[in-house]
Amino acid sequence: MLVVTRKTEESVIIADNIEITVLEVAKDRVKLGISAPKDIKIIRNELRNAQETNLDSSQAVSKDALDALLTLKKDQ
Repeated sequence: MLVVTRKTEESVIIADNIEITVLEVAKDRVKLGISAPKDIKIIRNELRNAQETNLDSSQAVSKDALDALLTLKKDQ
């Protein structure tokens, strides 16, 4: 992991087309601005973890549960 020190309004360039700028530094927070091409997905880590958890949960549905839902639907 590369660790760099930046002040407000200073940036870091990644791969010639991604720029990360320090916009604000407060007590326990740093506000970053990220400029990147639209085809590059940018997501906060906690959201990615939640997304992975949701995907894992949705894939854990058993075939029996799905069959039961289909049976209920047919009975309506």
